Amino acid sequence: MNILLCSSSGYQATPYLSHTTPLMEAFLAGQSNTITEAIFVPYAGVTRSYDEYLARVAPHFSSLGIKVVGLHQVSDPKAALRHAQMIIVGGGNTFALLSRLQQQGLVDVIREQVQAGIPYVGWSAGSNLAGLSISTTNDMPIVQPETFTALQLVPFLINPHFISGQIPGHNGESREQRLAEFMVMNPEKLVVALVEGSALWVQGTKMQLVGAGDGYTFKGGEQLSLPLGDCSALLTPSA
Repeated sequence: MNILLCSSSGYQATPYLSHTTPLMEAFLAGQSNTITEAIFVPYAGVTRSYDEYLARVAPHFSSLGIKVVGLHQVSDPKAALRHAQMIIVGGGNTFALLSRLQQQGLVDVIREQVQAGIPYVGWSAGSNLAGLSISTTNDMPIVQPETFTALQLVPFLINPHFISGQIPGHNGESREQRLAEFMVMNPEKLVVALVEGSALWVQGTKMQLVGAGDGYTFKGGEQLSLPLGDCSALLTPSA
């Protein structure tokens, strides 16, 4: 598989998706075939139309030499995904994203294509979707998916936008506390938390944490630092 899972579309004060440019350039350079067109899945967008979302994403990929076609623009989404050179899944609300894919019967199609080697790029909700389930998303469940089971491209769950510690003036639970709750109820499940500006890059049986900073893993009541660099061991289900 060839997968790039970014924590977010923005990083600090940089323009939209610009911090991902070197990551995506390296990712694209590592593909066996030149990619000139990609299918973009805008279904996580809720407060903007799919056309507006596509218009925001397209210039970034155009600068990389890739034409982006919105999945909402095609008459046969399944066929479009099966013929895609690359699949891109943007951020937004993860519950809406998964529910809309389920309604169209597209979850299995995307999984099969990526497992067959079609490159997959996601950020935020698009990264959540690549994990075992969406149970560690930060989003509100504004709709009820058929199941929380996601693409299961990697043998763990993902928590993007990870911020460590208590935000000053905020009296709700910290991200660590929320993930501690998850671990109590799911002690056998592994969660990988990605800080802003970072990404997981999967190439077959190898995986690297790349980008702005170290991440964290959560499993069985234990939180560990995940340094930048090789983390291929996490692709083993028993990790």
